[in-house]
Amino acid sequence: MKKAIVTGATGNLGKAVVLELLKQGYDVAGTGLMNEPLNGYSGAKIDLTNETASRDWVHAQTGNGPVDTAILTVGGFAMGDLSATDSTAIHDQIRLNFDTAFQVAAPLFQHMKQRGSGTIFFIGSQAGMKAAKNVGVTAYGLSKSLLFRLAELMNLEAKGSAVKVFVVVPFIIDTPANRTAMPDADKSDWQTPEQIASRIVSCVQDPEKEEQLIVF
Repeated sequence: MKKAIVTGATGNLGKAVVLELLKQGYDVAGTGLMNEPLNGYSGAKIDLTNETASRDWVHAQTGNGPVDTAILTVGGFAMGDLSATDSTAIHDQIRLNFDTAFQVAAPLFQHMKQRGSGTIFFIGSQAGMKAAKNVGVTAYGLSKSLLFRLAELMNLEAKGSAVKVFVVVPFIIDTPANRTAMPDADKSDWQTPEQIASRIVSCVQDPEKEEQLIVF
């Protein structure tokens, strides 16, 4: 049975990814305890901002057999233009959006390189991809931009192997929180967690079908 890691597994997107992976027959280890038992899912409470705890958890997973894929959904959001942003705000967003991904991805990447195959998925953002979309969300966009560069570096290092790193860039995820925050917004272009999860897992199963930047 193939094994997957999902961080933020109890969040809107994370849980949709877990359910889609389980549907496809994966054994899933996630950060987060589900309210209901799911056959094939094992969860743990891990502080992913703690590098030692993150790496220990990853090593525990890889020690039980090969990990085929990882979908890293943990992150946070903050408003604020340049005038309202200080270094503390930037570092806080980097800790939530970059550190939580890097500290899981780095040891997994070495594991996958040794195996010669595997996929890792980061959740990027429009603000992290384009400066024009970063206006008003300075710290958030800057922190997300690091994921794009990290994916580029990993793919360069893994060139010639079957290890591939992707960045998924949703437009706006259709969640209760986003609907409350933007009640008057046009939601026709929003993606549901299930739509995003389906595309990610489809790529997990056939990594050659997608570009390494998956933009919705």
